[in-house]
Amino acid sequence: MAIQTNNLRRLLHTVEALSELGPALTAEREFSETSRLMLSAIMEAAGAREGALFLFNDKPAMLTSASAQGFALMPDPAFIPLLPKHVHALTAARGPIVLNSSTYSVFLSSNGNVAPELFKCLAPLKAGGRLAGIVALGRRPGDALYEDSELDALDLLCSYVALAVQNHALTQSIAQRVSENLRLMASLHGFYDNALEAFATAIDVKHVNIHGHSLRVGRYASAIGEAMGMESGEVAALRSAGYLHDIGKVAVDRRLFGKTTALDPDEFREMADHTTVGHQIVSSVQFPWPKIPEAVRWHHERSDGSGYPDKLGQDDLPMAVRIVGLADSFDAMTSIRPYRAPFSVGSALSDLVRMAPEKFDPNVVQALLIQVRRDAVGSNRTPLLDGMSVNIAASDIDQLAAALQHKVSRGKVYSTKELGS
Repeated sequence: MAIQTNNLRRLLHTVEALSELGPALTAEREFSETSRLMLSAIMEAAGAREGALFLFNDKPAMLTSASAQGFALMPDPAFIPLLPKHVHALTAARGPIVLNSSTYSVFLSSNGNVAPELFKCLAPLKAGGRLAGIVALGRRPGDALYEDSELDALDLLCSYVALAVQNHALTQSIAQRVSENLRLMASLHGFYDNALEAFATAIDVKHVNIHGHSLRVGRYASAIGEAMGMESGEVAALRSAGYLHDIGKVAVDRRLFGKTTALDPDEFREMADHTTVGHQIVSSVQFPWPKIPEAVRWHHERSDGSGYPDKLGQDDLPMAVRIVGLADSFDAMTSIRPYRAPFSVGSALSDLVRMAPEKFDPNVVQALLIQVRRDAVGSNRTPLLDGMSVNIAASDIDQLAAALQHKVSRGKVYSTKELGS
């Protein structure tokens, strides 16, 4: 009768432990807290005074404690390196193992910072046939042995705990991979930025009057993207597209860049071909940003279809192309050319507003106005017009922005009824 009463009590303990494990496994909390709750439930069901939950890592093979209770001399964290024979023995075990002097070395090594002899019972945690960790129990009250009923309860509970441990390991693995990928991407982006800056400098070397043009177009394009609320990856793509937009000019005869009179039709065709030549060059390169070839080919297209080489209208032009095209035009206008002096910033902005929306996307022009205004009031952390005189007041930029908005709305005045008021 006493045995039946003890078995019933143990069964009730197991059921109670299962009821506690459910919320512990599904709650959104730190794994350190989850592991503590899981270990408490297991120790209660097994009648253990001491216990530890270890996680398994296979590279290198190692057990590392996630939680420990009751041990007076347990380091935090505790770790136990494993040899292949230990991993095999733990993986092959069919349930909890009662340890003795002849079995310690079968399952555990003594090369860690915790003595295996502290443990009296081991329960491997396996998910999908793979080792995820172990539960190691120490002494019971009165140094009683672990009997079949305790082992059965331990086996049942550990099958649930193993799933939680495996899920944690997968989450950690995914997080680590994402972190590693982000670090790799950051280093790649840094590499691309440095390499493309060098390319941008090389592209402009043919023309003494346009040194720095491609670098500035990259800077202007990325600044416009920031003003339009684009994500950092899109901004990086715009900067890179700006750096490379004129790469086809490496195939243009140097003499055309210094000509002080208008190009004849053949010369213009040769100059215009830099868009298609550049497209051929960059299309063979696998960049992290897929819009670069489009920006290289179409940065001279215009909203009304009057550009080249494909006579596309605004609806056919991706936003990245519209941005690089405007950045290119703005720098061309504010830079010295053999056939004219540079425009002032104010004159260039006025012309761009005048040409929107027929030639340029007004939203892109508006974003450029925002960034130049930030320069005018000194709020840009990195000045957009670095080294260039911002010879236009913030109030004048506001007037240009209002004029642009008026043009886009065609002067229409909205009634309260139309606005839904």
